[in-house]
Amino acid sequence: MRTAARAVVAVLATTATLSFVIQPVQAHPHAKSLRSVAPRDLRIGTAVAGGGHHVDQPYPDPFTFDKPYRKVLAREFNSASPENQMKWEFIHPERNRYNFGPADAIVRFARENGQVVRGHTLLWHSQNPAWLTEGTFTKAELRSILKKHIFTVVGRYRGKIQQWDVANEIFNENGEYRQENIFIRELGPGIVADAFRWAHQADPRAQLFLNDYGVEWPGVKVDAYETLAKELLAQRVPLHGFASQAHLSMRYGAPDQLAGVLQRFDDLGLKTAITELDVRMDLPEGGVPTAEQLQTQASYYKTVLDACLAVDDCNSFTIWGFTDKYSWVPVFFPSEGAATVMWDDFSKKPAYYTLRDTLARARR
Repeated sequence: MRTAARAVVAVLATTATLSFVIQPVQAHPHAKSLRSVAPRDLRIGTAVAGGGHHVDQPYPDPFTFDKPYRKVLAREFNSASPENQMKWEFIHPERNRYNFGPADAIVRFARENGQVVRGHTLLWHSQNPAWLTEGTFTKAELRSILKKHIFTVVGRYRGKIQQWDVANEIFNENGEYRQENIFIRELGPGIVADAFRWAHQADPRAQLFLNDYGVEWPGVKVDAYETLAKELLAQRVPLHGFASQAHLSMRYGAPDQLAGVLQRFDDLGLKTAITELDVRMDLPEGGVPTAEQLQTQASYYKTVLDACLAVDDCNSFTIWGFTDKYSWVPVFFPSEGAATVMWDDFSKKPAYYTLRDTLARARR
């Protein structure tokens, strides 16, 4: 089966349309960075800015062109998640063409700077290319398209990706499967198990995750994931983990029951992770957060980190970007912002120091 998978990869991996050479950045091993103080069994990660909303912004590709950004990325983190560069619309813009260059550059940068990579994402209802969402396909064709995509993308990075978000945001808030997901709608929920099987065949060493937002508190959505996880495990599907994105807003309370949610999946024998943490807030007139807002934000970040630290196999903690300069939040939530742990100039907010101090205490 694995030989066949490699053959499929060889046929389908059409050439990348872009190629970047990013020089390695030397991290400072003795600096008190997040990665240097963290417990040795916990990876501290961030999204690597690029693609998506960045394409429409008045600046060049952040990862490719912003050297100070890459320096901070290398120094502070030992896990990297391509923000948009591995999503379908970016990496597979035409049916028979893949755009591997930007993702290749991130994977290469990670290797050169002692970082692992989280792959994001293979089965999602959003950020899909028009050729897929507007095309007319038979069920057999659609199934083949997904299978070939997974074998091609996962296979290209075989042995280079620690964790993959295989199934992303597949449930609605009421615990029902999202019908916006073209594969689930047309092929049925069983396609989720197939996606995990195909990803495992393409890279048997990668850890494969369910990933979603709105699972920071107990509820029907968490129940749906727990039920699905039990079903997949009973079917011997290669499911290895469950992840909470943790996109938070200070309009709502801090997720003080998150540790209990993660523990439910840990009890099933799964790894857990925090994958996309940021904490947005309503900004005062003038756009500058108050000192009180910044302290509250720091407490939210700490609540999520404490939850991960409290669960044995929560071994990956990722914030969704580290500087407001490139945050997705103001684009999608115009009245909210300041969601990351650093200002535009990479100076550090209270949330950064709170994370660092909490990690340092956990390491002792």
